[in-house]
Amino acid sequence: SRPAEPRRPAGRAGPARAERVARYFLHTIGEDRPGIVARLARSLADLGCNLEDSRMTLMRGQFAVMLVLDAPAGMPASQIESQLAGVAEDLDLVVAVRSLGDVGLERRHELAAGAQGGETVAVSVHGADHPGIVARIAEELAALGANVVDLATHVVGGPSPTYVMVLDVVLADADGYGQLAERLAAAAGELGVRCVATAGDADLL
Repeated sequence: SRPAEPRRPAGRAGPARAERVARYFLHTIGEDRPGIVARLARSLADLGCNLEDSRMTLMRGQFAVMLVLDAPAGMPASQIESQLAGVAEDLDLVVAVRSLGDVGLERRHELAAGAQGGETVAVSVHGADHPGIVARIAEELAALGANVVDLATHVVGGPSPTYVMVLDVVLADADGYGQLAERLAAAAGELGVRCVATAGDADLL
């Protein structure tokens, strides 16, 4: 006779149960105060949700949270919103949850790998703050079919503030780096800013 299969620890799902998950995009914003991250994370953990990609930042006194989470298969967005209702009321937050659909884990990893497409380029922009910087740089990227996957901006300084923008961009064409650098250099000259494009993610620089 075959030996008995080892028992799994209580509460830990086996491969069959973990094969599929429901995925959601969650966004919340409210006046900054201690405890926002702790309360949100605990409420989601109590539902059995796993936090994947996330970005949380303070902007002019408002704390913004954007994240993608895995929830148990079949869990509706309304259940997540209901779970967070108390936190939202206590901390005066605006919370929105959007379904990204049920995706098999193996297929999800395939999609994530394929979404990267061509070469990743980090773009940094520095210069005197004035309207139109983001729009012009974004238009140059869009004209080349490049996809912005991450963007952050900051205004630094006092009477003569400096505008700083950092982007991660995925090129549509693996050979498009030279054309990208050329177009960004021309746009930077017209904007009166300094623009540098470097192969690789900004987080790795």
